[in-house]
Amino acid sequence: MPLAASTDAATVDPLAAVVPSSEDAKTAVIDGAAANLANLDINDAPTVVGSLAASIGHSRSSSSAGPIVPCCPAVVAAATTASSTTGDETDGDADNVSANAEAEAGADVIVAKAKSKQGCNAQLVMAGDFEQANHFYPRVLNAQIHPLVSSFFQLGNERIIARYVHLRPNVNQDKLRELLAYKPKHFAWAGSDLFNVTTDQGQHQMIIIETNSCPSGQKSMPLLQDTDECGGYRSVLRSAFGDLLKTAEIDGELAVIYDKNHMEASGYAAAMAEESGEHVWLVEYHDSDQDPPVRWTDRVMEIRDAAGAWHPIRACFRYVTQRPWSRIPLYTRTRVLNPVIACLAGGRNKMMAARAYEMLNAELRPYNMSVRVPLTIYNVVRDEVPLWIDSMGGHAVIKNPYSNAGQGVWTITTKEDLQNFMTLDHRYDKFIVQSLVGNASWSSTTHDGCFYHVGTIPNKKNNIFVCDVRMMIAGASDGFRPISIYARRARLPLIAKLEDDPTATSWGMLGTNLSVKLPDGSWTTESQRLVLMDRKDFNQLGIGIDDLIDAYIQTVLSVIAIDKMCQRLVDDGDKFNYDLFRALNPDDALLSELTL
Repeated sequence: MPLAASTDAATVDPLAAVVPSSEDAKTAVIDGAAANLANLDINDAPTVVGSLAASIGHSRSSSSAGPIVPCCPAVVAAATTASSTTGDETDGDADNVSANAEAEAGADVIVAKAKSKQGCNAQLVMAGDFEQANHFYPRVLNAQIHPLVSSFFQLGNERIIARYVHLRPNVNQDKLRELLAYKPKHFAWAGSDLFNVTTDQGQHQMIIIETNSCPSGQKSMPLLQDTDECGGYRSVLRSAFGDLLKTAEIDGELAVIYDKNHMEASGYAAAMAEESGEHVWLVEYHDSDQDPPVRWTDRVMEIRDAAGAWHPIRACFRYVTQRPWSRIPLYTRTRVLNPVIACLAGGRNKMMAARAYEMLNAELRPYNMSVRVPLTIYNVVRDEVPLWIDSMGGHAVIKNPYSNAGQGVWTITTKEDLQNFMTLDHRYDKFIVQSLVGNASWSSTTHDGCFYHVGTIPNKKNNIFVCDVRMMIAGASDGFRPISIYARRARLPLIAKLEDDPTATSWGMLGTNLSVKLPDGSWTTESQRLVLMDRKDFNQLGIGIDDLIDAYIQTVLSVIAIDKMCQRLVDDGDKFNYDLFRALNPDDALLSELTL
């Protein structure tokens, strides 16, 4: 079902008075744009111009906004040799348009400088703008979905429940059905990173590493149906965003805001325009921007177009990952997917996520279900870190609770690793310490035993690599559904004992995140380590349909845990319980950043 249109959409002609009626007039507009952009730094070109086709072919706005100026040819030419490479999360999600990805397509790439993220204006996206080559990795375009993965997506929740309970007869089937039918109130779109692990006793299972409120994954997922070129983009918009849009209470337009991962953010914007039949604003919104194209007026989001006019937004899709609470209010009249409370309650806050999982696990204990995670110690000050490392046998993981894209994670396997961490300066006051999932002889030892990686199928050199699995899901009025899956492998193969290769680093063997932050603050992606769910790559993982079902159930449980934490922190009147949040997450550095 198409997305609901604005109440006054039918009365507005978006082309009125903004598209020149003659070729001479169009040329005049372009020449004017060229004059305005004559002093533009070449490195700013990618973030300002976007797509030439979108700028010239769709220079449209509402009658109150004035004309959208097309890009000048000189700037468009510059854009063909430059690329904005802000990394993904995962955030979390953690791969993005990158030098490697562009190189696969045969393009010459220049990494954009961090200073280019200033003073950008909103870009207009129209129905018909969705081009697969712009929103999927080149190798995904020709990939064929693996039959097993396709079968998983066709199961539906009832058959998933039947299979899951058949293998785990002590699980309460009615409770599981209730959980999969759960309608999230705040956290409706998410992605979890999971490890495929086993124990000394051979207990094989999927465990949650973290859950993200702005997950990547669409650009890495082969199409389930060749006839639906929008793929998972459309699925999220029809489910989670579609339900949100029905609750919009103000008049206005639609927007997608982002600070990373232009490939997917623009994909959501183009798919949203297709579904809604309206134009959609695509807005780059950075924490460090001194002249941001987004402002909040009476808690209504407004975005700035290229002519300097401001447009109210009734519903917004958010792909802002870096400290979104520093510039987006906790309560907004504009409907936002996902709202910032989802980030604070666990979607971008590993500290609160750990508490959320504990609370849900206590609730689900009578039904023999739980969110499975490594042992996690939260609210740890730096001086306490060595004590917790010792308690886990000298092997552990330290995390900045609020970072993403592989930043702020330290794997500790030696005294030198710990010493390096202790000498660093840190933005925040508190950390979490988790048990390390490594190989059998060098994983953390806890009261729950020892997890270690199953890893990939051995390659021709008998090397086994760590892989994680990203499971993206969406929740709506009809319950949860899986949206996309991909996997990432580490750079280096696992070794049996750390002393076997003194040059091998634990992060090289365990770190799966694809994003790499460059010295100038920009990002690139090691897309060669991406594992697709296609006929070529999937078999490397050594997982089956029951593992995918387990990953899906674990992801759903983690999202429900965080959504329930959101509800504890926000009352029915959408008032944020600051005192409760401070009690649960006593980190003054974080609290000082909140935009209430």
